[in-house]
Amino acid sequence: MPTPAIPRQASSPSFSQREFRASLAMFATGVTIVTARTPAGVLVGLTANSFNSVSLQPPLVLWSLARAAGSMAALSTGSHYAINILAADQKELAERFASGRADRWDGVAHTEGASGAPLLDGAAAHFECFNRSRYEEGDHVIFVGEVERCGHRAGASPLLFHGGRFYTEHPL
Repeated sequence: MPTPAIPRQASSPSFSQREFRASLAMFATGVTIVTARTPAGVLVGLTANSFNSVSLQPPLVLWSLARAAGSMAALSTGSHYAINILAADQKELAERFASGRADRWDGVAHTEGASGAPLLDGAAAHFECFNRSRYEEGDHVIFVGEVERCGHRAGASPLLFHGGRFYTEHPL
């Protein structure tokens, strides 16, 4: 019996963009703020929930950013960035950095990481990353960072996002 031919490309979607987004929203994620400092010293930060581990050896993580994002130039050309995993009490920061506010850094407590990327005070964890590689896929760019330093706040509850709303953890 002959082996069926393997398609060389995906078939057209059988769903609307709205249905796709609603389905994606059913996956609960953590919430991060990706931060960097431009060579001119300008602070960059944005909320992202597209974060994932890739490898333990070497230590790699990934996240993605829309190609049209205003911070794309700074993040794609800079050598380092930090990924700050938000704690349950940092919902306001998540909303602030998801907005287009020009003053998003006003009053935000942070320290400077070894590479200059801001580390947000009170975050559940942070990863200081070398900007190792980028992959353009669809309307986003996937960033892979090689983790040079990391730390976490023991016992911190994470901020979660599901179905378009923020949550905190509840043990089962």
